[in-house]
Amino acid sequence: MSMSTRVYLVRHGATELSAEDRFAGAIDVLLSDAGRDQARHLGARLAHEQITAAYASPMQRTVETARLVAEPHGIEVRTDDGLREIAHGRWEGKTRADVEREFAEEYTRYEHDPFSFAPSGGESGLQVTARALPALLRIVEAHCDQRILIVSHKATIRLLLSSLLGFDPRKYRDRLDQSPCALNVIDFKNLTHPRLTLFNDTAHYDYVPEVPHARLSKVWGKG
Repeated sequence: MSMSTRVYLVRHGATELSAEDRFAGAIDVLLSDAGRDQARHLGARLAHEQITAAYASPMQRTVETARLVAEPHGIEVRTDDGLREIAHGRWEGKTRADVEREFAEEYTRYEHDPFSFAPSGGESGLQVTARALPALLRIVEAHCDQRILIVSHKATIRLLLSSLLGFDPRKYRDRLDQSPCALNVIDFKNLTHPRLTLFNDTAHYDYVPEVPHARLSKVWGKG
């Protein structure tokens, strides 16, 4: 299959959950006003692109982001469960400090290998990749030679990029970042030849991203 398909892979905008250092994969939090503004800015930025399809994880924060970004194109947003965020099980809603204190052994294993290890009741990065990568490739195949908007989540996007680009997925949390409403552009020559053209870009609302701190990664945390 010879083609050139462009995917605008976007993380949802900022949410009402006050801190970035709280595990909230399966919690259906809403976009904040700032998050809606970010999505509208991205919509304006992409208004002249020929986007013909829009997909989102079924969470409210991703669906609303996708609707705001896709609005200039007048297209419906379709949901795909494969694009949802990693589920953190009994860690959901807790800060990294809480988890480290309450589930010390689990957290140590997670820090060393978040790809194969899952907290109790949660998902491993491997499980997320096993559902998200086929979902992404299905969408690309269904929209050959088109431009597609896909709105997903921080961990899911980083795991997808690790898989597509051949990075060590055990290091995805330390080596890849995703700001709220960040734009990533992936071009597919075919299903086995993707190329990352743009990564974690927030120029639509913030010209110089902050140095990452906290955001659940101990390597980049303050403590």
